[in-house]
Amino acid sequence: MTILDRNCVVDSGPEGKPPLVFVHGYGCDQTMWRRVTPSFERVVTYDLTGMGRSDLSAYDFRKYAELQAHADDLLQIIGALELSDVTLVGHSIGASIAVLAANRAPDRIARTVLVSPTPSFLDHPERGYRGGFSRKDLEGLIDLLQENHLGWSAQMAPTVAGQPADGSAAVELTQSFCRTDPEIAAHFGRVTFFADCIDDMAGAARPALILHCDDDALVPMQVAEWMQRHVPGATLKVLRATGHCPHMTVPDDVVAAMQEYLRQAA
Repeated sequence: MTILDRNCVVDSGPEGKPPLVFVHGYGCDQTMWRRVTPSFERVVTYDLTGMGRSDLSAYDFRKYAELQAHADDLLQIIGALELSDVTLVGHSIGASIAVLAANRAPDRIARTVLVSPTPSFLDHPERGYRGGFSRKDLEGLIDLLQENHLGWSAQMAPTVAGQPADGSAAVELTQSFCRTDPEIAAHFGRVTFFADCIDDMAGAARPALILHCDDDALVPMQVAEWMQRHVPGATLKVLRATGHCPHMTVPDDVVAAMQEYLRQAA
């Protein structure tokens, strides 16, 4: 099985156009981008290993204990499709994966668009960084996820979406979280919540557009401001939106910001 099959890669649009490769976040899949992707020409979407319709048997718990393994998958996909001048568009932990990939292959990747990114959810005060959560906070989230996967999904999804439980994005996220294999969900949850990409972001090899909602319960504004100060070539666009998933809740605003950024970069 090729990586294109294993990760359900979908490559659409004319081959001559600069490609945008979309990287989804935790507990999601490539369909979460469907409100954004029709506005662009050459689009590549895929499911992270262990998520969505990817081959779950390929999820090696030792290998994927490192976030870099997901970035290596992304680079394999880019290589298999022979892409260049790539714009990587990543959401949440997918944004971290995008930066890790760009740092490894700046010759193929031109820029990144980081949607609701965070270098680390965990506070690192000794490094002048506050992600918004203590270790105790995050261990509590992981414990609940391991003890009651479905309950955790129902509780977290509205917070992530920034909507009531019956909101369309909240319902979609709840269903997506619940569909994720519980063992993989707990493992990748720990990788996600304890990922430390502070130095990787500060040493980013490619410029980035940072899209941040002005009311995000998971990533406080101080994180976006830190990224604006420390990520080389960063452009911060604050969206008037609630939640952690603007590509689902205010997709028109995300598209407009991306199109303006890409016009200026052309």
